[in-house]
Amino acid sequence: MCAYMWAPPFSAVSTMELLSDQGLRVDGRRAHELRNVECRLGVFGRADGSAYLEQGNTRVLATVYGPHEARAAQRRHDVASINCQYRQAVFSGWERGRRAGGGGDRRAQELGALLQNTLESVVLVELYPRSQIDVYVQVLQADGGTYATCVNAATLALIDAGVALRDYVCACSASVLRDQPLVDLNSLETSGAPELTAALLPRSGRLPLLEMSQRFHVDKLGELLDVAETACRDVHTILNRAVRRHVSARSSEK
Repeated sequence: MCAYMWAPPFSAVSTMELLSDQGLRVDGRRAHELRNVECRLGVFGRADGSAYLEQGNTRVLATVYGPHEARAAQRRHDVASINCQYRQAVFSGWERGRRAGGGGDRRAQELGALLQNTLESVVLVELYPRSQIDVYVQVLQADGGTYATCVNAATLALIDAGVALRDYVCACSASVLRDQPLVDLNSLETSGAPELTAALLPRSGRLPLLEMSQRFHVDKLGELLDVAETACRDVHTILNRAVRRHVSARSSEK
């Protein structure tokens, strides 16, 4: 399991404004509810695989090239190398201020490396010796849960490319506000509380990724992991439905 710690910028948003006494969030969702998820596969014809995914107002395009012959510097004789690049469009919105602070490129490199580690847990790299698989994710709009959305989009793009996977890898964010666990955070919610991002392999129940923006109290961590895992399984249901729909549409075209 890969864990990464990062401290978000301070925000003065009150938790009282983010969660009503009736348990409703600012966008009307209950604590356990995902934002609306829309996804499409095969959206970029020049790539071997591609996917577009919206999770709330966060929008990500993922493309996959390969497997193809690896460059000499990255060639591994027994398995494939996975190369991941993370980019955030200058017009993407909420996180623009972070890039302006000078750390954007470094953060993008860190997220690319984190995505590589996550995908290496699910791609059957031993089937593609001496090969390379390039995965590019582009954040078109950021409104919370950005990295989780990138993981989900990359999974769909790999499936569209026909890359062999052990399982889906599905990700979602979670946090605690006023002692209430929440899942799939938007940008307002991430600015008001620490955030946990988990990625799950649904069949085995393994967590190849656990990223925390800040430490959580041990009394809350178990409950938070439980709701994050349930949310990841809900994401899996949505992604699997999109894949089946895509395969069915391709079959009907032949």
